[in-house]
Amino acid sequence: MNLKDTYNKIAEDWYADHKQDDWWIEGTDHFCSILKKGNQVLDVGCGAGVKSRYLSKKGLDVTGIDFSEKLIEIAKKESSGIEFIVMDMKDVRDLNRQFDGIFAQASLLHIPKNEIADVLGISVSALKSNGYIYVAVKGKYPDGPEEAVLKESDYGYDYERFFSYFTMDELKSYFNDLKLEIVYENHKVFGKTDWLQIIGKKKA
Repeated sequence: MNLKDTYNKIAEDWYADHKQDDWWIEGTDHFCSILKKGNQVLDVGCGAGVKSRYLSKKGLDVTGIDFSEKLIEIAKKESSGIEFIVMDMKDVRDLNRQFDGIFAQASLLHIPKNEIADVLGISVSALKSNGYIYVAVKGKYPDGPEEAVLKESDYGYDYERFFSYFTMDELKSYFNDLKLEIVYENHKVFGKTDWLQIIGKKKA
């Protein structure tokens, strides 16, 4: 089963399971603080729209994309005033729009390492000059794998997902290669997961 099918399968359970996560708030608040009210933000891999709603409540004009039809269905049901589109993050250019902010939280971690630079570059191409991009991924433990397929059964049935794991130095190198000025970095431990957050500014 591919990742899209997996998320369609687990959508309701995954949404219920992640409503109370809070590791992301500090970094997301910083992202919101450097944007202006009414700025247009693209939430890349928006899932069920929890963070899209959070960004919207902060006064931002949010568009959310995700490749899972079921997650977008939930997002539309739970939200109002936010545009949600079924779309793979690799197809962002098809929107033919430029945004003041790109928000990619816990989405690039499903992209293989050898594709990260290209996929991140696609998102950056939709960013206006002097716009900001926020990325959050899972940190790599010193003896941990670079990539792994995790088999899980915590919802009462079996499913599996692919993950890439990163160091902050890796994230900085991706941002530097894309000529993004790094304006924020944050490292949070939540449960068994090491979360890395970074914000870059696209130079004019």
